[in-house]
Amino acid sequence: MTATPPPPRPPRPPPGTAIRQLASRLRRLPPSCGPVRLIGVDGHAGSGKSTFAERLAEALGGAPVLHLDDLATHDELFAWTGRLLTQVIEPLSQSRPAQYSAYDWRTRRFGPPRPLPPAPVMVIEGVGAGRRALRPYLARLLWMELPREEAWARGRFRDGEEQREFWDGWVEAEERHFAEDPSRPYAHGVVRQLPEGYEVLPGPEGTR
Repeated sequence: MTATPPPPRPPRPPPGTAIRQLASRLRRLPPSCGPVRLIGVDGHAGSGKSTFAERLAEALGGAPVLHLDDLATHDELFAWTGRLLTQVIEPLSQSRPAQYSAYDWRTRRFGPPRPLPPAPVMVIEGVGAGRRALRPYLARLLWMELPREEAWARGRFRDGEEQREFWDGWVEAEERHFAEDPSRPYAHGVVRQLPEGYEVLPGPEGTR
């Protein structure tokens, strides 16, 4: 008896197609924070959030990107919610320009205010971008799908030996954060990085 060969797999779309299609869908969403469609990009440290967020912003025609690393500090790795709500979310929700002070991780102090005017779509990326306090203001939450051990290994390699002590403390803080306030169960989309480009699949929230 001859086994039936499996059907051929459909060809992968050209690199960049998934991001362009995602950007098109995001533009059509209703605003979530005043006139702004806030898009959260969350995932483990080292999972590729920053790179993906920048490429998504480019596909959105130059959408602003807010990196949560700019609001965190050495002493407050995850205690930045108040700053984000006061400096960014509150003014945007009132259709006013926002401004925030970015933390300098070398000098350990905040710099001068940076303007952040309302835009049709804005991307917020970083560990905790889908936390409980922010989800009511997000039009969509995207999760970078990479196992935490693999993501952390990438992050450690990227930052080098001089950041080893910081990473030891970070891993413990991140584990505690996601245990208390998980993001992935509420993600509308799950993003996987491919050898070329990305794949965007429905997330847990998007399949309910």
